[in-house]
Amino acid sequence: MPITGRGWELLVTRLGLQSRGHETRTYLTYQAHRDGVAIANLFGHICECPGPGDNAHRGNRKRVEAGTYELHTQFGRYRTMGYSTNLHIEADPHMPGLLLLPTGRRTGILIHPGHPPDRYLSSIGCFNPTKPLRHTDDMDYFESRARVIALIDSLHDFNPSAFQNGRSRVITGATVVVDGEPMNALPDPPPGEPLVV
Repeated sequence: MPITGRGWELLVTRLGLQSRGHETRTYLTYQAHRDGVAIANLFGHICECPGPGDNAHRGNRKRVEAGTYELHTQFGRYRTMGYSTNLHIEADPHMPGLLLLPTGRRTGILIHPGHPPDRYLSSIGCFNPTKPLRHTDDMDYFESRARVIALIDSLHDFNPSAFQNGRSRVITGATVVVDGEPMNALPDPPPGEPLVV
């Protein structure tokens, strides 16, 4: 599912599944674009729930369906503005986040940091940006938080009028394109071989 080349677009490409013991997550790449041009330094990986994607059943702990979603500001446990600036306590309220809509019967589908107590996957359908990970690795909260804030900052530069406190607003012209519904297990690179960024 390609981007359109118009506005601010976050292309999220699913690669497959990673597992550790009884835990399983979908592993993805992401790249932000503005008018079809990749934005430098706004790329990486994402962890989300395993599939298949399902928007029809509330609270199903599956990933959302592949498709295109609008981005909105968010105010709640995760906030697009007014989030905590604490760099010493993990998950200090409130954490940064962005809201995806429409998501069918699913609610609260966000882009937010991976955080304790579940650093392997902090999601019931959301997207946790991260550096490259092996299938046994946990996410690093502060590293993941910085990635979410970088996306928020880029979106603020793109459409500052959407960034007003008080209630959620659509960030006009900004979308997330979620590509793929893979169910394959992903192998790690051989020991000693670096992870691909």
